[in-house]
Amino acid sequence: MPSPIAVIDFETTGISPGQGARATEVAIVLLQGGRVLDRFQSLMRTGAWISPFITQLTGITNAMVAAAPEATAVVREAARFVGAAPMVAHNAAFDRRFWQAELALADLPAPQPFACTVLLSRRLYPQAPSHRLGVLVDYHGLPRTGAAHRALADAEMAAALLARMQHDLRTRWGVAAPDHALLVALQRCARPAVGALLARHAAAPVPPAAA
Repeated sequence: MPSPIAVIDFETTGISPGQGARATEVAIVLLQGGRVLDRFQSLMRTGAWISPFITQLTGITNAMVAAAPEATAVVREAARFVGAAPMVAHNAAFDRRFWQAELALADLPAPQPFACTVLLSRRLYPQAPSHRLGVLVDYHGLPRTGAAHRALADAEMAAALLARMQHDLRTRWGVAAPDHALLVALQRCARPAVGALLARHAAAPVPPAAA
């Protein structure tokens, strides 16, 4: 049985914790072998102000977060939920920064490695019209699970995209165990070398019709 992977999404007050932005909502989908094992979602109260632009984008208001659990309690629960599972996010550099920053404020380590479905999509589906999450969901015919720019809907769509990638790695490229370590290697691989990398991990030659 493959190890679980935690797919995470944050909604935030801005683009970078280094510029003072804080998380307003977090959602995590625990995926194993392409199946959802469990979900975690919570708004977060940090005391940071949410601008009208962010409220218009996400639907999250200052009143909503004022009534939410305190951020430290939320991220402690989120860290327990993730455990030692490696992590995936769509545009992972963004979510990794907030994961690390919010855990640091709670005096918790953030050792989990991240893989990025944007980078993976660029390697596996260079023909896609865009590598934005909503575009990729429509491109692959995956279900839209809720309003965009809410953490649980985005995490569920990213998890469905990851499951599709792992399915394609098995069926199109013959990779028997497309685990997190392979995902990290693949996203770091130069695009011209992707075929050779996947061939080295293939369990058996892929029939031409499946390529």
